[in-house]
Amino acid sequence: MDRRILPEIFLEKLKEMNLTQLGDALAEGEPCVSVRLNASKNVSAAEVPEICAEVPWCRNGFYLDRRPRFTFDPLLHQGGYYVQEASSMFHSHVVSQLCKDSGLPLRVLDSCAAPGGKTTAAIDSLPEGSLTVANEYVPSRAAVLRENLIKWSSPFTVVTRGDTAAFRRLKNSFDMIIADVPCSGEGMMRKDPEAIAQWSEGLVSECAERQWMIISNLWPSLKPGGFLIYSTCTFNRLENEEMVSRIIEELGAESVAVDVDPEWGIAPGISTPHHCYRFMPDRLKGEGLFVAVVRKEGEWKPFSPDTPARHQKAKGKGKSGRTQIPKEASGWIDSLWAEKVTLYAENDRISAFPAAHMDLLGKLKGEIDVIHEGIPLATVKGRDLIPSQPLALSPLLSQSAFPTADISRDEALAYLSGDAVTLPDDTPCGFVLLRYSGRPLGFVKNLGRRSNNLYPAPWRIKSKL
Repeated sequence: MDRRILPEIFLEKLKEMNLTQLGDALAEGEPCVSVRLNASKNVSAAEVPEICAEVPWCRNGFYLDRRPRFTFDPLLHQGGYYVQEASSMFHSHVVSQLCKDSGLPLRVLDSCAAPGGKTTAAIDSLPEGSLTVANEYVPSRAAVLRENLIKWSSPFTVVTRGDTAAFRRLKNSFDMIIADVPCSGEGMMRKDPEAIAQWSEGLVSECAERQWMIISNLWPSLKPGGFLIYSTCTFNRLENEEMVSRIIEELGAESVAVDVDPEWGIAPGISTPHHCYRFMPDRLKGEGLFVAVVRKEGEWKPFSPDTPARHQKAKGKGKSGRTQIPKEASGWIDSLWAEKVTLYAENDRISAFPAAHMDLLGKLKGEIDVIHEGIPLATVKGRDLIPSQPLALSPLLSQSAFPTADISRDEALAYLSGDAVTLPDDTPCGFVLLRYSGRPLGFVKNLGRRSNNLYPAPWRIKSKL
């Protein structure tokens, strides 16, 4: 490939930080391809094409020899794995480290979450029973975030859409906040030519101002003693070490160390006394990433899962309540989950949400637009109760709730494209759960001579193999 032409001022800035070799790696190196497996779905590395090596700082992360056409792998659509840049998988390690001494359920906010890589990494690393709230400001990106979290299939998730200013009013609500803030994108120059084209000193300054505004908005919602994980995908000190120093000095935070293996090649912060972690492509297999953890002063107190909140409804449910839930929908829930979730009706939708976190869901609905919560079970249309795609992929679904039909890869791709699927002659009429490679894929309604494809239209494969 031709050598990338990087801005001269940018290269001078790297030289000032003694990062000349980094400039060469950005100009000449090729980005890696990597995936992170969904631990909750028991996916093995052998099921993903082209896997060649492990990502050392993520137990479920793997490098690939080359980039396959992920769109045409049904396992991706089943939430079996997430295509994620290897450096960004470090968040799973950080969350695991911060949780290792407690083991208690936490409430976590991923404040700038789209498309969902760091959110799903956190979900996999949090103690059982923890709730993750993922927020995104841009509507189109929020829709992608919602889709990716539904496919990851954790019932303990909420997706919100709005400005981080809304979280100022949710004081002391979260035990941990992930702030992967918008940045100047210097770490993406190998992957995205636009990152080179848009770079300027002015952009760096603008991003730093926006980052401070975001952190200032989020800080009141972090509990005393809670952790803030701050990260960017850029290299300059203004958005990284200097921002961490400002958080510590102006907000009274404490720098927190994370255990790392020296063989991983992660570099320390530059000209700072604080614990900072730099991923640079001249030192390791990954793109640019900066991470630092700070702790809010004060004594941390966990929330109690056994409060009366498990019997409450979230705000905004109107006149619908648990008494109006059809028995049919209740029967779709696996018995292991029946006591862990609250079922409720809102307009024409029936949902299940972790009972221990209903109080926080209510508070969120009072302050910000909630576009996904827990597991939407079904939509009511007249006398019909239509099972949802989130239910199909969810661990809540009882294995005996619906008849099943196993389909081939070609049939799975046809289904994911919105085409009709031919079912075996002995398939019962009504709703049928399609399975590919032994895992749920989605619902169809068998009408006898034909079946209606219920896969969500916005998610369907548009391109051709």
